[in-house]
Amino acid sequence: MATVKSRASRRNKIDLTQGAVAPKLLQLAAPLVAGNILQTVYNLVDMFWVGKLGAAEVAAVSIVFPTAWLLISIAMGVTIAGAALVSQWTGAGDHEQASFSVAQMLVLATAIATLLAGLAYWGRFALMAFLGATGDLFDPTLAYLSIIFWSVPFTFIFYSYQSALRGVGDTIRPMFLVIASNVVNMVLDPFLIFGWGFFPELGVAGAAWATLLSRLLAAVIGLCFLFAPGGALTIRPKQLIPHWPTQYKILNLGVPGGVDGAARSFSAVAMVALITRFGPVATAAYGIGVRVMSLVWTISGAVGQGVGVGVGQNLGANQSDRAARVAWVGTFGDLLLLSALGLTAVAFAPEIVGAFVNDPAVIAEGTNFLRVTGWGFGLGGALMVIQGAFQGAGRTGYSMILSLIESLVIPFAAGVAVGVAAGARRAGSVVGLLFVRCAGICDGRKLDALGRLASKFSGGDYR
Repeated sequence: MATVKSRASRRNKIDLTQGAVAPKLLQLAAPLVAGNILQTVYNLVDMFWVGKLGAAEVAAVSIVFPTAWLLISIAMGVTIAGAALVSQWTGAGDHEQASFSVAQMLVLATAIATLLAGLAYWGRFALMAFLGATGDLFDPTLAYLSIIFWSVPFTFIFYSYQSALRGVGDTIRPMFLVIASNVVNMVLDPFLIFGWGFFPELGVAGAAWATLLSRLLAAVIGLCFLFAPGGALTIRPKQLIPHWPTQYKILNLGVPGGVDGAARSFSAVAMVALITRFGPVATAAYGIGVRVMSLVWTISGAVGQGVGVGVGQNLGANQSDRAARVAWVGTFGDLLLLSALGLTAVAFAPEIVGAFVNDPAVIAEGTNFLRVTGWGFGLGGALMVIQGAFQGAGRTGYSMILSLIESLVIPFAAGVAVGVAAGARRAGSVVGLLFVRCAGICDGRKLDALGRLASKFSGGDYR
């Protein structure tokens, strides 16, 4: 049995240290893209069913979503570090150390995610006040976030599993697990929201329960795979004992990655705090627009993850020139694809927003949002792939700097300036998002990110 599993694991693994770069990168990234799109589809399905309840419920989910993702993003730096270590140990041919790195990553990430979820739940009323969830938004927002926060630790256990297998070049099995989890979520949604059959009618809280249960399932199955013998990575119980030098190494690499993700997420949280001041219509339109954008960004995220694996494997094999070539191919391929998707969003914005709600006011606001942000999809996606390359090299500090500039410094300055000048604060916030995408990629050029990859990567081995 173990032999069969071992052979299956070898078939699923993709070695980016040899052969043509583009076909292998596509082979590695395609399951990641499919898995990430499916992950986003479940978010869109949530929004579809919640949209049947009304604008206030849609606004509640829109308010909570960036905050829950902020918690995940902070802890996600640990999985970024873990994936970098796993890919480099895999490139060096040391699978024992790769498995040990996964075990240490899992312990650390789960502890951080649980702590953050507990703190967020404890401070939920202060958080709602900050986000402007008052009046008609108070009850549905409280019902949703009181449950969804406790899905964060389970989400992160699955992400740890996904990052571990991605590090060895196996993106097939995580994709199938994403499919199973999302099917469970999509099936449970209407039953728990509307009380179909013998299920209780929970309203917007039902969407949160569906998410929690599906992520619990994914976490349990992921752990079973990691502990099963004969796989590409096999964790033994004794490897879960904290090893402080390794934990420190993961934190050293992971903190910049966590700040990177947190900067993006905090920008979204702060934007929601501004948007909610304009009422449920604007908040619902913004939430739908962000969900549609997230479907596109998942493609860039997946390509960036694949590029990170390729960079890490080649660094482990002492092939820095090939690592740079992997980054170039991924960046420009993603730029072309997302530019095309952005133009599609601009052209069909009313139809896209109208698929989620029937409210003409929400459709009008959401259309304005997509018709501005769509022009920046390609540039923003290219930047995400550049950051993935840095993360795979263990240079998470560079990725963090780009995110801080992209997500915090520029958007609010641009948004406030345009809003004040034009007398339209909503448009100012939206245009600020476009400005930040353009400025972010320009900043990547200023740092000469891709041009310096070969020389920087030669010192990026953090094993």
